Amino acid sequence: MTQKEHYYPVHFLQAMTTIWQREITRYRRDRTRVVSTIVQPVMFLIVFGSGFRQTLATGLGMDFLAFMYPGTIAMTVMGVAFFSTVSTVWDREFGFLKEVLVAPIPRTAIALGKTTGAATMASVQALILLALAPVIGVELHPARIPLLILYMVMLSLSVSGLGLLVASLMKTTESFGIVIQILIFPMFFLSGAFFPLTEVPQWMEVLSNLNPLTYGVDAFRQVILRGDIPPEVAHKIFLYPLPVNGLFLLGFSTVMVLAAVIAFNKKS
Repeated sequence: MTQKEHYYPVHFLQAMTTIWQREITRYRRDRTRVVSTIVQPVMFLIVFGSGFRQTLATGLGMDFLAFMYPGTIAMTVMGVAFFSTVSTVWDREFGFLKEVLVAPIPRTAIALGKTTGAATMASVQALILLALAPVIGVELHPARIPLLILYMVMLSLSVSGLGLLVASLMKTTESFGIVIQILIFPMFFLSGAFFPLTEVPQWMEVLSNLNPLTYGVDAFRQVILRGDIPPEVAHKIFLYPLPVNGLFLLGFSTVMVLAAVIAFNKKS
């Protein structure tokens, strides 16, 4: 065994951790960005959720704000994860990425560092929103939080992998922004965050079945609400068994992260 082979796993982990730390530090120092990603979903819940609370509660058979809350968490995860991967495009435009790529470290470690960094930021922002549940008026049992965090991490990795895949293929931040905006709105509106997907047209059902956010919203909703709503209401708003949501998110995140790493290695 050569010296390079002996130290390669250590170098790989160090490189990945360094890139991860840089992404976290960069995000933490941008106070405006941190605050806005907290304020935006809270305002969304207060204005939109409160506005439709009385109107839609009868049709759903439950509080609309409680119905929408899991979808808002998923929206936060998606937004933060997507826009955190824009740093890859910035680094390429301003030359930092070129300096990193000439260093004697694996490109895969760089890609994984950026992906896990984006996923970490998305999960932390979602946790902050989770902590605001009592303020918003949503009851959350502490025993359910660990399982909820697990699904948050899987959804964060899924969206971060997809974001890095897009970022690896884009040459400018403008192009990245356009593509991400094209992805965000269909993913969000087809996720079931606003309305149940149990009675939608077939074309919408097919698209929602391919949408990772659908499985994230459904998992969050089941973890938060199961046992607190009548079975007939649960039948109307829950889509898949909870393990199915987990398996899909795990598989999707694995495929997206691998695809992102391959694209990053080829394009960088």
